[in-house]
Amino acid sequence: MTAVIIEDESIIAGELKQKIATVAEDIRIAEILPSLKTARKWFMQNAEPDLLFMDIQLSDGVSFELFDQFNLNCPVIFTTAYDEYAIRAFKVNGIGYLLKPVDEEELKAAIDKCRNRLKVQSPQPGSMEDLLQALRNNGPNPLYKEKFIVSVRNNWIPVATKDIACFMRENLNYLFTFSGEKYILDYSTLEEIEELVDPRLFYRANRQCIVHIDAIQSVKPHENQKLSLYLKAPLKMEFDISREKAPAFKKWFDR
Repeated sequence: MTAVIIEDESIIAGELKQKIATVAEDIRIAEILPSLKTARKWFMQNAEPDLLFMDIQLSDGVSFELFDQFNLNCPVIFTTAYDEYAIRAFKVNGIGYLLKPVDEEELKAAIDKCRNRLKVQSPQPGSMEDLLQALRNNGPNPLYKEKFIVSVRNNWIPVATKDIACFMRENLNYLFTFSGEKYILDYSTLEEIEELVDPRLFYRANRQCIVHIDAIQSVKPHENQKLSLYLKAPLKMEFDISREKAPAFKKWFDR
């Protein structure tokens, strides 16, 4: 069984490779990829492995972006220092979710689970997505935030997430409503906000903004393969999407 490790810290990647060899001698590590950029290049040139070991927070982005660009069907064992990505992990072929430092017994259990899935060719990713959708629609505790609380003249005011056109980073984080209102948000990073909103409706266009699909007026492609997004009035904002993210955005937007 072949495997690929996506991990931006070389020491941790080496330790993981050694632990894999200890608990599963038959697994051959085909490659260790230290960034999203190298991972994208590798998957463009190689067939997917039998198994992926994947860190989530990489030096140049979040590894979930790979699933927007590539149709990866192999099981994934996530290794991360953060526990808040678990739900999102199991939406993209996640078999295991191991917190660093990785425990060998938990690693072996996750690999065994992967073997069982490969044997029976379980349709787990689709089933998990159906479950998440049912929870999102019918569960008592929605998976994504329904509203954000903002402060206006010392008063707390709720803003429904469905009314938010975009989030933007300008020294502080702001939200803009479809009607053009602007409010400061009490979140330190856009990454935090990104995890709280439905990825079917909101897209992380670049480091400065997250945009709602219904806020987009038009998209202009450029010769360098970059894109420009134009938001509807009254916002009339313009955002750029890099050449690397353009294919993933098109897949998200054209559905």
